[in-house]
Amino acid sequence: MSIHLAVIGGTGLYRFPGLADVSEQALDTPWGKPSDLIVSGRLGSRRVAFIARHGRGHDILPHKVNYRANLHALKQLGASRVIGVNAVGGIRADMGPRVVAIPDQIIDYTHGRSTSFCDAEGAEVRHIDFSEPYTSTLRKDLIAAAARAGTAVVDGGCYGATQGPRLETRAEVARMRRDGCDLVGMTGMPEAALARELDLDYACLALVANWAAGCDDEAEISLDEIFANLEQATAKVPPIIAEMLRQS
Repeated sequence: MSIHLAVIGGTGLYRFPGLADVSEQALDTPWGKPSDLIVSGRLGSRRVAFIARHGRGHDILPHKVNYRANLHALKQLGASRVIGVNAVGGIRADMGPRVVAIPDQIIDYTHGRSTSFCDAEGAEVRHIDFSEPYTSTLRKDLIAAAARAGTAVVDGGCYGATQGPRLETRAEVARMRRDGCDLVGMTGMPEAALARELDLDYACLALVANWAAGCDDEAEISLDEIFANLEQATAKVPPIIAEMLRQS
């Protein structure tokens, strides 16, 4: 059965609830092994593929994720549309904890990651158009699905992708705000660019876990609070995906 939608789960989303007829596949790719088994199952009459970006035990650091293998494996299974679910910090005033945002832009602050499939010897060099890093039709489908699911989302915003695994300093977040970033996370790139190289439709569901450093009155970011906020935000994801599939 063809894959109607693939979901890459970030921090807090290690399994996709509600799937029927579930199967798991250990795939290999020209770029090595993906982060975990690819789980596929039926949601209604549609088939969903799911992979945990950091592994089910959250044991893969953001800069150590094999982004190329993850996306290539999903394409091997026949996926053409991919939703990346990312835990982020909020910078803009309307992007506080537990908010779900669907960004439309990215600034990449990462370094040392494998950022292209063109690295292989003899591979075609592709200069992808990345002026709009997320697929506009898929973003619109997400926004419409969220409305049908009764979930408020913020439409648009700029995702600043940092190296991790540490959180950012106040000065770094202040610079990112000046650069125009509204959200900060550690896994948005190179995932989005690699999806474009594979001609996959790709969009991001950004789940705000905390205010970024210096964006509220708290002196220190509490990990307990981060995970509590993520739990609440993550619960909004399956209904949105279910509504997307009903209309596809």
